[in-house]
Amino acid sequence: MFIFVIFYWRCFTISKQEHQINEEIRDKEVRVIDSDGGQLGIMPSSRALDMAAEKNLDLVKIAPQAQPPVCKIMDYGKYRFEQAKREKEARKNQHIVDIKEIRLSLNIDTHDFNTKVNQTQKFIKSGDKVKVSIRFRGREMGHPELGTEVMKKFAESCQEFANVEKPAKLEGRSMIMFLAPKPNK
Repeated sequence: MFIFVIFYWRCFTISKQEHQINEEIRDKEVRVIDSDGGQLGIMPSSRALDMAAEKNLDLVKIAPQAQPPVCKIMDYGKYRFEQAKREKEARKNQHIVDIKEIRLSLNIDTHDFNTKVNQTQKFIKSGDKVKVSIRFRGREMGHPELGTEVMKKFAESCQEFANVEKPAKLEGRSMIMFLAPKPNK
């Protein structure tokens, strides 16, 4: 039982690592790349490990699927730090697009309609997509063409700042249309 737990724990930690480094490399022969990027050729892994130790650097397996596997001599700690820094920078520059919802009704008045258009414009300007929906209640289900007319009118009102991503479509008791920001020129 005790051996199983240690074995399981070891497999769990190895799967978290991205690259095999130094003594973890069990291949007999590897293709070695120097820290400058120059090829040193195919050699036994023990010799490659000795070369890395002479330079006070790590031997990292960067292409395990190649025949023979490709290893690079590098400072692995510095590499991981730079990689984490790049990932953090990428997350900082990433913009997540939200989907905002605007609900209309079949018998919407002009002022309410204009308010919904202005609200949509505000959402689109901030870079979000907008889901426009009409909920049919009771006998309204008998007149889906009225909902299509309201959706067309709404799309025409928003066409200067938004594109219709998905046209109006009846799904159950709701008619749904998606608007997306116009691409910048």
